[in-house]
Amino acid sequence: MRMRGRVRTGLKGWGGVGAMAAVCALVLALALLLPLARSQGTGGTGTGGSGLAHAQQAADRKACDDPAKKAHPEYQTLSPSGQDGSTIERIKARKGAQRKLWVGVDQNSYRWGYRNPNGGPGADLEGFDIDLVHRIAKDILGDPNAVLFKAIPTNQRIPAIQKGYVDMVVRTMTITCKRLDDVAFSAPYFKTGQQVLAPKSSDITGYNDTLAKKKICTAKGSTALSQLEDDKKSGELVASADLRTTVPNQLDCLVRLQLGEVDAVVTDGALGASQAAQDPTVELKGTAPFTTEYYGVAMKKDADDLVRRVNQILVDYRKDSTAGWEASYKRWLSATLDASSAKSEPPPPKYLRTS
Repeated sequence: MRMRGRVRTGLKGWGGVGAMAAVCALVLALALLLPLARSQGTGGTGTGGSGLAHAQQAADRKACDDPAKKAHPEYQTLSPSGQDGSTIERIKARKGAQRKLWVGVDQNSYRWGYRNPNGGPGADLEGFDIDLVHRIAKDILGDPNAVLFKAIPTNQRIPAIQKGYVDMVVRTMTITCKRLDDVAFSAPYFKTGQQVLAPKSSDITGYNDTLAKKKICTAKGSTALSQLEDDKKSGELVASADLRTTVPNQLDCLVRLQLGEVDAVVTDGALGASQAAQDPTVELKGTAPFTTEYYGVAMKKDADDLVRRVNQILVDYRKDSTAGWEASYKRWLSATLDASSAKSEPPPPKYLRTS
């Protein structure tokens, strides 16, 4: 029987739970720099005719109300273009040290976006997402290192974009119809799905009835939490599963698991595999993800030129056989996911958004 208070050991490259907790505390401190998301009103005053009413009705429509967008949100993006527009011109117009691409990233997701404590005096950010950021910066500003990285927790990704704190978020962010109401996405650059992470000694076998009466940790604002809440309402998740443990940052769930405060974590399988590589006492349960999801680069809804430019960069990145998507996968993810990238490759892009 597992003791609740026992701390798990074996975290590779991070110095154990103490170092992990320190990283999480740092991320929380950085999160305090983010502007708080304020509730927004309609912004309208006075009265209007039928044209105003029609515009308001259009604004009230949700992406998830459209069956096509709900079924395939990953296709709701703009066609590629290499042309500059007003958004890119503003980025290029920044002066001095600020003339960089401002990007929201993670700094503690192993092999995705993390600071390697053994990576030299600078402990530079590394990982699959970070490689993509450098590629985007090189295309737009001519310098792959012209990036101002801003570490943001999971639940602050959308507010960071909406408030202009960052130009984009490249942070294992799943494209969903609900999120399409708040931000614009690029075409998908990675395929994954939700899975259960639990101790190897646990009697949990996957996303099934073995989760009964188990405490499950998820990150606030994550697709994992939304999926579990929806499945519990529909009866697809056992009713006694305890979903009350939510954290600002996804990695905090691993710490809770190591401390014995929860029984399982539900997260993207791609992230879960990296966490299992960090801590050999945990593993992904079940043979396959129970959802299909796609990561995209998130930007402001009206940043059409930036969305088109990122989509063009992704086309070129996928074609680059020497220093592109495949090379980055082999460097960072093949050891934790699969030697072959086939299961992680996104579908051929479709550009169904017209405005």
